[in-house]
Amino acid sequence: METSIVIPEVVDARVAPRGALESLSQDEIEQLLSTGQGGLYPLFRQCALAVLNAGSDTDDAREIFDRYRDFDIRILRHAFGVKLEIRNAPAMAFVDGQMIQGTKELLFAVLRDIVYTANEIVDSGRFDLSRPQSITNAVFHILRNARLLDHKSRPNLIVCWGGHSINREEYEYTKRVGYELGLRGLDVCTGCGPGAMKGPMKGATIGHAKQRIVAGRYVGLTEPGIIAAEPPNPIVNNLVIMPDIEKRLEAFVRVAHGLVVFPGGVGTAEEIFYLLGILLDPANAEQRFPVVLTGPRKSAAYFEKIRDFLAKTIGEAALDRIRIVIEDQAEVARIMDRGVDEVRDYRKKNSDSFNFNWLLRIDPEFQRPFEVTHASMRTLRLHREQPAHQLAADLRRAFSGIVSGNVKEHGIRAIERHGPFELVGDPAIMAMLDELLTGFVAQQRMKLPGAAYVPCYRIVRS
Repeated sequence: METSIVIPEVVDARVAPRGALESLSQDEIEQLLSTGQGGLYPLFRQCALAVLNAGSDTDDAREIFDRYRDFDIRILRHAFGVKLEIRNAPAMAFVDGQMIQGTKELLFAVLRDIVYTANEIVDSGRFDLSRPQSITNAVFHILRNARLLDHKSRPNLIVCWGGHSINREEYEYTKRVGYELGLRGLDVCTGCGPGAMKGPMKGATIGHAKQRIVAGRYVGLTEPGIIAAEPPNPIVNNLVIMPDIEKRLEAFVRVAHGLVVFPGGVGTAEEIFYLLGILLDPANAEQRFPVVLTGPRKSAAYFEKIRDFLAKTIGEAALDRIRIVIEDQAEVARIMDRGVDEVRDYRKKNSDSFNFNWLLRIDPEFQRPFEVTHASMRTLRLHREQPAHQLAADLRRAFSGIVSGNVKEHGIRAIERHGPFELVGDPAIMAMLDELLTGFVAQQRMKLPGAAYVPCYRIVRS
């Protein structure tokens, strides 16, 4: 008679840090346990659950939180520091009752960043987060505290952007690009989730292994609003939780020595407009910053749509800052390899840091946090009678709002209460935006494959 093995859906455990955050003050523990106003527990619980739920089959944050509504995590003080007591955690984070080591490291990275941001960035009074330079300083300190800026050798960090919902052929291509990057000793930084965020890291691990590189960096940058929908993939070995999407985007461009963009949806469009809006600033005209948009041959039409949309909205000058490479992973890696040498020479000549691009000017329009509401989405200035960088900033906000409505818990709930966000602008831009977004929907780039998509937005042509 065969016996079946019952695998539990949830697990209880106690875990201790290993070199991540052994000690917390009494005040920090009280903050982490407080569910009231100003308390960190709801944020810590949300991010911790996302890390433990890596590999799930949904990108709906609300569904994840509902599925594990009984999940609980508490701080315990003991003789050697602190432990975490976890109840009703997703079983996928454990093997034979023991938490996977990589998952444990990411869990304590969450604890480290939430405590540091609350106490040293928000509450300390050291940073005036209404001032551009102070925002950049805050981003720097968060990254430094996470030890991301410790790298002492040749600049080699390639940021890879792309969608979490991509098809199998596109995913395999991201792995091949990552492999070529790894063979050339280049490290990878992504948004840390699945799809085009995981593929380059997976490929780079093989490239690094073949070159006997044992200290490869697989950096994940995320933020609390998106982490549940895009939980850190298991390859990430340096996770940083930034306070919001704007500081996350700034962190990407400050640490990058080159940037590769794979196919994606509205999140990827948001990133493209953020980057190009910055690079088109005359103050950044001399910046060395290699940017390649790439995918397999079947994705060529996707990039033509992106290229056409860029040219007809923020102008042909945007196309001078990018290269589009189709079905040639080795050429992408060669461009990045040559590009990081140019970045190194430029930084040396201008006495700038290899690990944090201080000289890159970021207009306050790209730094100011955008609160996504129905009112703020409707009042975006989506028309051509303004500077290109301003239009890029508001298009970035429009895409950010759609991301919120698609996968972020507060955005999903806002759509349920008040209906779709409305986007208003001049007819030409609205027609192109409608065509672009309709293409994303048809290609299943808005949600994970197989999930039905109901648009969270409505295009209004003024």
